[in-house]
Amino acid sequence: MHDSGIRKDLTVLDVVSEYTGTDKVFGSYDKKAGECICCNSLFETIEAVARKYKIDLESLIHDLEKEISRNT
Repeated sequence: MHDSGIRKDLTVLDVVSEYTGTDKVFGSYDKKAGECICCNSLFETIEAVARKYKIDLESLIHDLEKEISRNT
């Protein structure tokens, strides 16, 4: 984990409300998920989202952190 503080127990809402641009990262996983993650899983943790949609948790966190570092 980097300075952004992205943890697997944060909700999607926690992340998108705190860090600009992370909604785009979740959006990039929508096709794999088969639905809009921000629309349907806003109150779920990142870990729960990864499990629900069979997304690699470490990759998701990495992509979120990468976007956050791009915007700081």
